[in-house]
Amino acid sequence: MTVAFYCRTISTLAFGIAIGAAVALWLANGRTTAVWAANDRHDDYIMTTGTVLVNRRVPTDGIWMLDYRTGRLLGTVIDQASGTITGWAELDLVQEFGIPPRQNVHFLMTTGMVNGYQSALYLAETVSGKFGVYTMGLRSDGKSGIAIRRQDLTTFRPQAAAGQPVPDPAVPLGAVIPPAPGS
Repeated sequence: MTVAFYCRTISTLAFGIAIGAAVALWLANGRTTAVWAANDRHDDYIMTTGTVLVNRRVPTDGIWMLDYRTGRLLGTVIDQASGTITGWAELDLVQEFGIPPRQNVHFLMTTGMVNGYQSALYLAETVSGKFGVYTMGLRSDGKSGIAIRRQDLTTFRPQAAAGQPVPDPAVPLGAVIPPAPGS
C-alpha cells in the first residue's frame, strides 16, 4: 500500500467525522420539527393541540379545551419525563369576551405556530365578532404550573357608530351583483 492511499483514507475518514459532528451539533441545537395541530369538537367541548415553550431542548405538547357549559378555556401541557398532565390553567371566557348571560355563542378555535417552540391559540366568537390570541407557558409568579396569556383581543366585525343599529350576523348580506358591462 502506498502513502497516497493512506493519506486519502485518513482524509476521507476525517471528512466523515467532521460532517457527522456538524450534523450532531445541528440536531442537538434544540431545533424542532413542524407539529401539526389537531382540532375536534363534541357537544359542548372543543379541543386542539399545539407546542408550548417550557424548555427549548424538549418540545412540549400543549392541549387547549373550551368548555361551553362553564364558559371556560382550559389549558395544560404534558410532562415529557413522566407522561403526565401538569395541571390545568383556566380562563373565564364569559368575562374575557364580555358575554351577557344566556347569550347564544359560537366559538371557533385552532392553533398556529409563532416560532419553532411556541404555538398560539386563535379563538373567535362568531356572534359578537370578537377574536383573541392566546399562548400558554410557565407561570410568571415563580409557582409551578402553567398559565394562559392573552396576546391580543380584537374584533373582526366592524362595530356600529353611536346611534346606529348593529347589523345582525345571522342575516345574510345578499348577493353582490356586478355592474352591467359598459356602465
